[in-house]
Formats: sequence, C-alpha cells, structure tokens
Amino acid sequence: MTWSLATYAAGGVAGLGLLREDGTLVTPADLKRWTTAMELLGDWPAAEPVLRSLLTSDAPPAHYDELLAPLRWPRKVICAGVNYRRHMREMGGEIPADGWRPFFFLKAPTTSVIGPHDPIVIKDPARARYDWEAELAVVVGTPGKDIDTERAVAHVAAYCVANDVTARGYHRREVAPADAFAYDWFAAKSMEGSLPLGPGLTPAFLVPDPQDLRLRLWVNGELQQDESTADMVCSVAELIAAASQVVTLEPGDVIVTGTPSGVGAGRDRYLRGGDVVRVTIDGLGSLCNRVKEH
Repeated sequence: MTWSLATYAAGGVAGLGLLREDGTLVTPADLKRWTTAMELLGDWPAAEPVLRSLLTSDAPPAHYDELLAPLRWPRKVICAGVNYRRHMREMGGEIPADGWRPFFFLKAPTTSVIGPHDPIVIKDPARARYDWEAELAVVVGTPGKDIDTERAVAHVAAYCVANDVTARGYHRREVAPADAFAYDWFAAKSMEGSLPLGPGLTPAFLVPDPQDLRLRLWVNGELQQDESTADMVCSVAELIAAASQVVTLEPGDVIVTGTPSGVGAGRDRYLRGGDVVRVTIDGLGSLCNRVKEH
C-alpha cells in the first residue's frame, strides 16, 4: 500500500486526506477541492487524474484524532454470498457445476458502516451468534447499468477492507409460514455497526489485480481466515456485471465480494465482548475492531 484515501476527524471536524503506509496522514492542496469521499467519487472523471498525479512523499504529516469510515454514507451496500469455494464447503455445500449465478443480499448502507477502529457493538451474543467475515470491498466510481464483464473493472474507483459481521442466530427464523419465509437476511446482516470498512480507499490504479490479494483475519491474535481472492467463484468483474443487471450502479456504491473459509459458524465459535478482530488485505491495509457488548 503506497497510500489510500482516508476520512479522518481532527478537533471534531471531518476531513479528507491521504493515509500513507506508515500510518501518517497528509492533506495535499490538490485534494482540498473535495470535502468528502462521496463528493470526490461523484466527480470521479475529474478526480482520478488528480489522484494519479499526487505526490505524497514530500507532503508534511497532518494531525488527526481518529480515522472514520472512509465512505461514511454509501448509496448502496451490495454483498455477494457464497463466493469462495472453500467457504462453501465448510458450510456444507458445493458450488453447482453449471448454471451458477452470483448471489447477492443488501446491508443497510448508512447504519451498518463503521470505521476501521470503531467498536463492534453487539447484544444478546448467545442468541445472536455474531460471526466474522473478512472481505474485499469494491467502491464504484463510474456509474453504469447492464455492464459487460469485459469492461466492468473500469467502473471501479477503489478497493478497501471489510468485515461483514453476521448474526447467524437471526438468519433462520424459528417460526415461518412457509419455506420461502424461513430466512431473515435483514436481521442477520443489517445490524447497526456490522460493516467495519477501511482503513482508506485504495485507488484501483494502485491495485494491479483484485484477484490476487491475500485476506487474513485474526480474533484475539489467533489466525482464523487466510485466503486469496483467487478462490472466488465469481470474479470482481463478474460480480459488478451481475449486480448491474439488477440495479444501476452509482458512484459511492459498495460491493462486498464474499468471505473465504475460516468463519466461526463452521466451528460453532462466535464473537463475545472483549474480543479483538483484525482484518488485513495485503496492499490495502488493516481494520482492528474491539467487540463491545451492549
């Protein structure tokens, strides 16, 4: 990671800066024409060449109090399910040999997202069974509908690290009138604060191949997930194309691309208050969130 686009707080005021690999933050003058990441993404055709030309090595460090979610209010959060081969096997299934299409669900965009060091607040953990899911997140810069797979990655502005925290205990309803109503994706996936993102948005031009990234997740220092995005069933390009068949993708939309093997559900192990979850994607940085019981 050479740098990423970060949202920070200093003296109670939010700002936009560049987070360098050593953890220092700089605020180049050319970046000040945009006040938020959403504003920058909405102006992506003009912003991308500016970002490409920024020099961060000589810029003096800027003081900040904390890093906020790099994209605080995305328009949509579209999540891919069952998108890693080994993860599907640990959950007791196999990807069909023919006819498989990407599977998506939504997370509430404005209340799910938290910052790279914010606490993951949980309640009734024994019943809810909160699980971790390290994921690569894709941030849209160029809008589009019915996008061809061959040109899909051209719509990506940036990538970042995500943790799709899931309340497994709320996923399958105990009482349902029919099988079609047995699963409650909203309750399982859209709890407030269930999507740590960060630490910043790494521009797509700094990521040579999104299908060659190593994801790792630790709970209390113990490695739980360690996988490459090469194990994805549907590539980033295929996910973008498939999602765009359903909805128009807009600047600031986030597509979360699925989790690899090593989740807690496969071993009946879940998050409790005091746990520390760290997620790293090589080249994109790390999240580190402490679990807090409410």
